[in-house]
Amino acid sequence: MNLRSVDLNLLVALDALLGELHVTRAADRIGLSQPAMSNALGRLRHIFKDELLVRTSAGMQATPRALELAGPIRQVLRQIERVFESDTGFDPARADRRFALRLSDLLSLLLLPALLAPIGRDAPGIGFDVVHLPPARTVEALEKDEIDIAVSMSLEHSSAIRAEMLFADRMVCVMRKAHPLATRPLTLEAFLEQRQLKVSMSPTDLRFVDDVLARSHLKRDVAVNVPHWLVVPHVLTRTNLVSVMPKRLAAAIGAETLVIRDLPFASEPFDWTLYWHRRHEGNPAIAWLRARIVEAGRALG
Repeated sequence: MNLRSVDLNLLVALDALLGELHVTRAADRIGLSQPAMSNALGRLRHIFKDELLVRTSAGMQATPRALELAGPIRQVLRQIERVFESDTGFDPARADRRFALRLSDLLSLLLLPALLAPIGRDAPGIGFDVVHLPPARTVEALEKDEIDIAVSMSLEHSSAIRAEMLFADRMVCVMRKAHPLATRPLTLEAFLEQRQLKVSMSPTDLRFVDDVLARSHLKRDVAVNVPHWLVVPHVLTRTNLVSVMPKRLAAAIGAETLVIRDLPFASEPFDWTLYWHRRHEGNPAIAWLRARIVEAGRALG
């Protein structure tokens, strides 16, 4: 295919279509009329010889070919954005761009309110796409320039990835205020007797409790295993389950309804860390965003 014969603005349209899975919303996202976006979809279907989006009973769905294209197209568009950023500089008050962040539901709850409040006021053209990726996939996404910044813990990465400690945390045991253990000492024996709600999204989630107990040939009684943190307080307030979670999160979502107790065994504290790729060391937009995230972390106290 002769690249000169292709309107590269069609890639912007395709990125919006794959992000929204809706012609009208995709048109609004990039400032086109609905007929213009429909026309762009028709041209894209001709170029790629694929329907790309098909109607189903659940709405528009991407075809397998479209799903294959989504990542490479997003990466190409981001690289083009970088070219113009390096030439024109970055003024947050006037900038019109989106950042891609890796945050879990836990970190989104802790950081986004403090991050977005001043940005909404001082940089109204800035937007964010937040994704939650497992540790290995997070490093890969940074290396492939699929995300700008990640906040996570203890990622194993090459020297191409830069890191800065954001804030410290530690694991604690939480239970409802009416729990039989709420006013009694939390001994190791009492902890192990309780049925527990466990949160695990990756193998690294074992290190602070299960791995520690396993070294002493002990095991907790897990009644329910879930992949998300924010369900925990809603379950605990209605049951006699106990759970283990980061103290920062426990203080943010359960201070009024939950009892927070130290674990009855040694569990190492840990750091939540900011990660970015060294290719962005001189990028003023990424430096600005890093500084804003650091400020949001400091606001946690």
